[in-house]
Amino acid sequence: MKPFTDADLEVLLAELESDRVERKQSFRGDAPTTVREAVCAFANDMPGHGAPGAVFIGARDDGSPLAGFEVTDELLRQLADIKTDGNIAPPPSLLVEKRHLAGADFAVITVWPCDTPPARYKGRIHVRWGPRRGLASAQDERILNERRRHRDRPYDIQPVRDATLDELDRLRFESRVSAVAHRAGCLRPTIATSSRSWRSPRWWSATPSPCPPCWGCW
Repeated sequence: MKPFTDADLEVLLAELESDRVERKQSFRGDAPTTVREAVCAFANDMPGHGAPGAVFIGARDDGSPLAGFEVTDELLRQLADIKTDGNIAPPPSLLVEKRHLAGADFAVITVWPCDTPPARYKGRIHVRWGPRRGLASAQDERILNERRRHRDRPYDIQPVRDATLDELDRLRFESRVSAVAHRAGCLRPTIATSSRSWRSPRWWSATPSPCPPCWGCW
C-alpha cells in the first residue's frame, strides 16, 4: 500500500469528482457524516479499481483551494478518529496527512480498498458510482460478499501480486511439482509445460495479471 505522490493527488484534485475522489470545503456541519460515508464507499471499492480513493478537505467543488483554510492538529485528529471511532466496520485502512498541493495546503485522507468487504457505516453499506454516493443495493451487497469469500481462500493459494510467472524456477517446478501432479492424475503429460494448464490446479492466478500463489514462491 503506497501513499499517493503529490503529482497523483494534484491530478485527482483537478479531475471531476468521481468514485475515487471526494472534496469538502471544511469539516463542519454535515461534513463529518458525509466524509465517513465517502470513506466507507472507498473502502468498499464497488467499481473494483483495486486502488485507493482520496478525500480532500479544504477544496472547492472545482478543486481550487478554499481561501483562508488552515490545516490544524485538531482537524487532523478529527479525521484520524474516522478509523477508530467504531462507526465504520471493519475499520478502514486509511492515511491522514497535511499535503501542500498546487500552492495550497489541504487535509487529505487516503483510503485503501477493504480486503473483507462489505464495510458498513453505522450498519449500512455505502458505495459510489461515478460522483454519486449512496446505499448499496441487494445486488451490490452480493457482489461485495462474493469478493470477501474469494479473498478468504487459504493463505497458500492467495496470489502474490508483486511477483510474476517469470520469477518461478520453471524447470524445478515442472520436474518436481508437475511430476507429482501427473502421478496423481491432475495433469496430462502432453500439457505439462503449458502455463495455461497450471491455472486449473490453482498454480497461478490470472487476476488482475498472471502471478504465482504464495506456495509457488519458494
